[in-house]
Amino acid sequence: MSAQSKHVIIVAGAGPAGMAAANMLAKAGHDVIILNRDIKFGGLAEYGIFPAKLKLRGGLKKQYWDMLEQPNVHYFGNVSIGNGKDLTVEDVRALGASAVVFAIGAQGTKAIGVEGDSAQGVFHAKDVVYHFNRLPGFGDRPFEVGKHVAVIGAGDVMVDIAHWLICYKKVERVTAIVRRGPLERKYNPKEIRSVCSNMDVEGITKEVARIKDRLAAVGQNADEVLKGLTDEFTKCEPAVSHTKMGFQFLASPKRILVDGNNRVRGLEMEDNKLEPKGTDTAAVGLKQYYEFPCDAVVFAVGDKVDETVGLPYKNGLFVTNPNKTNNDPDDALFQAYDEATGKPVDGVFLTGWARKASEGLVGVAKRDGEWCAEVVTRYLEAKNPGQPASAKTVTDTLTNLLKERKSRPVNLAGLKALDAAEKAHSGATDCIGEFKYATNQEMLNLIDRR
Repeated sequence: MSAQSKHVIIVAGAGPAGMAAANMLAKAGHDVIILNRDIKFGGLAEYGIFPAKLKLRGGLKKQYWDMLEQPNVHYFGNVSIGNGKDLTVEDVRALGASAVVFAIGAQGTKAIGVEGDSAQGVFHAKDVVYHFNRLPGFGDRPFEVGKHVAVIGAGDVMVDIAHWLICYKKVERVTAIVRRGPLERKYNPKEIRSVCSNMDVEGITKEVARIKDRLAAVGQNADEVLKGLTDEFTKCEPAVSHTKMGFQFLASPKRILVDGNNRVRGLEMEDNKLEPKGTDTAAVGLKQYYEFPCDAVVFAVGDKVDETVGLPYKNGLFVTNPNKTNNDPDDALFQAYDEATGKPVDGVFLTGWARKASEGLVGVAKRDGEWCAEVVTRYLEAKNPGQPASAKTVTDTLTNLLKERKSRPVNLAGLKALDAAEKAHSGATDCIGEFKYATNQEMLNLIDRR
């Protein structure tokens, strides 16, 4: 690759999508500068995968360490981007890189839209996942959940939260609240193995019998549906608590019920029926309401991006170019787009959950990052000829700007010191999986002492 065609690319975000894009672009010979909000790289691979899945996490970490060791990859952790943060989007664009890829995830929380959702004992799934993964700001936060927890949702995130509640909090009961029926559950059958030893099969049998007429109305046989559900309760991990887990199907939460201290005491639920919708079904409210007692509610209903970042934003998403191309992958899908000017934002790209919030997990994000790298490569090839800025110029400008802002970036050497210190605590018992420091200050103090 000639010097003329070598570029500096900034990748904001070091999760699976950002690291995949950075890896592809670095392999193509470009200099890649990674800016990451967290001190540690990994994003959802570090703070989203259930922490006991050490093999999966370990494999990803090895890939990421290998990439960061490359001489044309430059890591700046503990650098946040957004209005009022270490750097604004405009600051990043002004550093002189040929392109900027935003892989900053979906850091906003979808509005739950249920009356009483500010009560004590109401949580968003992401906050709980960050807590048990010890993301700074969440790892040392108390989560008081009581004895009976209702988890709204029927996907893998619901299962992870149930896993934590059953195996580590050891609550008395967990109930998954599902808007549709058993047949429409979204979790991976392999994931349910972590909690199926604790399933209240008798209670689930009664629950399916309760809704059998509504299932029959859309051609679903309750006995067959129940068998399909419970047949997945195989190869279960051994039970480590007496927690019972069940489901409440065809139910939509309408209101959080609270006691005199504004603590959760239950949910007001609406009964639903199923209606055909193409090849699928939709939940339709029956205007019939009932109370469901519980001590805490966790909403596992997805995420949205953070509109305060400063990228073009609309309806929970950053805006991408609506003008499709014939390329594969479609360039437009990854280009940030300013609706006010009606033009793409030059040199600014989106990938992963920043492009499409809550869409898939690590494998999907990795593929998205690789596709984005292809789009960026085409963009760079089409750029006007000229000498791009050097990596030294861009990194020096960045370093000086962060010093002016009194920011405290962490480089690869700092990461290695932190990793060694955390591995020395590997026998610690207060963590699920590997030991992690729960606050940025603890990590920075340790890095500064190296």
